[in-house]
Amino acid sequence: MQEAGLVNFLRTILVILVIYYAFKIIMRFAFPLLMKKFMGKMERKFQEQHGQYQPNQPRTKVGETVIDKKPSSNNPSNNNVGEYVDYEDVD
Repeated sequence: MQEAGLVNFLRTILVILVIYYAFKIIMRFAFPLLMKKFMGKMERKFQEQHGQYQPNQPRTKVGETVIDKKPSSNNPSNNNVGEYVDYEDVD
């Protein structure tokens, strides 16, 4: 009777260890995928709340310069801004 109890106890410990290590291995691969999906949703939500979400806007590469519109050149420059004052360092 004691032997059967010891065998069942060892079998239970073995099952618990197998489940623990299986869960650990599965989460090693599944957790990054779940986090990536979660962070994507949070980023989209944040952009929608702050009015920056533009799903149809083409993505630009890093370092690429994009000019949205040409500045108007009919604004005359104001060269009469003021008087030039020399700066003098006081000790």
